[in-house]
Amino acid sequence: MHQKILILDFGSQVTQLIARRIREAHVFCEVHPCDVSDDWLRAYARDGMLKGIILSGSHASTYEEHELRASQVVYQLGIPVLGICYGMFTMAVQLGGLVAPSNKREFGHADVRAHAHTALLEGIQDYATSMGHGMLQVWMSHGDKVTELPPGFKLMASTDSCPIAGMADEERRFYGLQFHPEVTHTKRGAAILERFVLDICGARADWIMGDYISEAVAKIRAQVGCEGVILGLSGGVDSSVAAALIHRAIGDQLTCVFVDHGLLRLNEGDMVMEMFVGKLHAKVIRVDAAGQFLGQLAGVSDPESKRKIIGREFVEVFKAQALALTAQGAIDNVARQGPAVKAATWLAQGTIYPDVIESGGAKNKKAVVIKSHHNVGGLPEQLGLKLLEPLRELFKDEVRELGVALGLPHNMVYRHPFPGPGLGVRILGEVKKEYADLLRRADAIFIEELHNFVDESSGKNWYDLTSQAFTVFLPVKSVGVMGDGRTYDYVVALRAVQTSDFMTADWAELPYALLKKVSSRIINEVRGINHVTYDVSSKPPATIEWE
Repeated sequence: MHQKILILDFGSQVTQLIARRIREAHVFCEVHPCDVSDDWLRAYARDGMLKGIILSGSHASTYEEHELRASQVVYQLGIPVLGICYGMFTMAVQLGGLVAPSNKREFGHADVRAHAHTALLEGIQDYATSMGHGMLQVWMSHGDKVTELPPGFKLMASTDSCPIAGMADEERRFYGLQFHPEVTHTKRGAAILERFVLDICGARADWIMGDYISEAVAKIRAQVGCEGVILGLSGGVDSSVAAALIHRAIGDQLTCVFVDHGLLRLNEGDMVMEMFVGKLHAKVIRVDAAGQFLGQLAGVSDPESKRKIIGREFVEVFKAQALALTAQGAIDNVARQGPAVKAATWLAQGTIYPDVIESGGAKNKKAVVIKSHHNVGGLPEQLGLKLLEPLRELFKDEVRELGVALGLPHNMVYRHPFPGPGLGVRILGEVKKEYADLLRRADAIFIEELHNFVDESSGKNWYDLTSQAFTVFLPVKSVGVMGDGRTYDYVVALRAVQTSDFMTADWAELPYALLKKVSSRIINEVRGINHVTYDVSSKPPATIEWE
């Protein structure tokens, strides 16, 4: 059994980044809603494995009318507590301090001075001033401030505009930070969280993906028993790792359904079948549903509507396959004279934490919805299957580590993310077969050249140097000149970003020579495209995908 850190989620869009940083320190943690009951908390801590609690940020203010407060039991368990941003505010208010609106909001980079050499910040700094003050370069995102420390607390950090940017009660091991150590913009943020988790909480660093396999396998077997599982295999990293893990646990009880919705990448269907049938010897049903999906998407331009249609049609396809598998299961059991293996009663999905976060699908439903994902809550009850999501609590980097540990090929596991709705969200406006055909050919050229171009300073190719890269189809035409003739063809945009967490991302500064080669090849090889652009926006304010 793992020692654990509990993260109480007040609805911040970056709550799961806290969990990710802690997992990177190889400490197990769980995220639960901020409004868990007193009894739940006492029960959660009863086995002695709970070593610390972290209170997340929020879009709310402590003085608004809401119930975004932690249970007072949090402060009665005798274990360390760290409040981050709003978490610091609610800690201050609940323990007798005061919070008020700030006359100067802080959103972005800030330099924070550390005070009093607390256990949390001792020896952690980015630079020192001429007066010897230790300084941290951090990321702020707040419009309120603590105006009066709670009894027993001392000042731990400050900025020019925020006199109380950190507070500490060292006797009770309670700490509050105004800034966000979980985001990569806070340079020493990981060190601060590791200090809290490993040193102050004393948690054991035993959360390792290679060791996790046996735990996950046992959990899947306990959940599923002798029942059948049907999994929607997309060929992406998440569904592939989920399939490999479930197959490791229950073997032929798993049936993968690979749906070709007409919105896949070039030759993707054949590659999926070769891997899972040819090499893993898994049961895979390939369904050609391109006509069904494209027919339903005809005339639809709104991105949310497209996502919902694609999710709905997946449900219809799975309904049909589930019925077929149930019927076949009954026949097979009669033939073997006994229900040794039950028919498919589970639907497995490769849902991971970021899907849940950006859908506003965290357990407390407090987060603001950015976009919906058909993998999260997109399957209605009438499907008639129970939901199995073995990767739901894992981040992308953990999923990749798990895939390698399961023996999947490195090039598959470290493939760039591909959205569940496929090219449907990378075609702006209405989705047409013509557009999808043009896009998948242009995208294949872009990806091929990213693999071909090597950065001399690092020795890595640009596919490995980018976190996600793809091509977007723009439903506009522009005038061009080819040879001596005039063209009036479509425009595509190239998108490549670099990120460590996919919550924030910077556009990749690809070499001009690479962009020139890609543009030339697309225009010359893909008839129907005469303009290629490059997206130089970061997240935020943009998202990684277009839509």
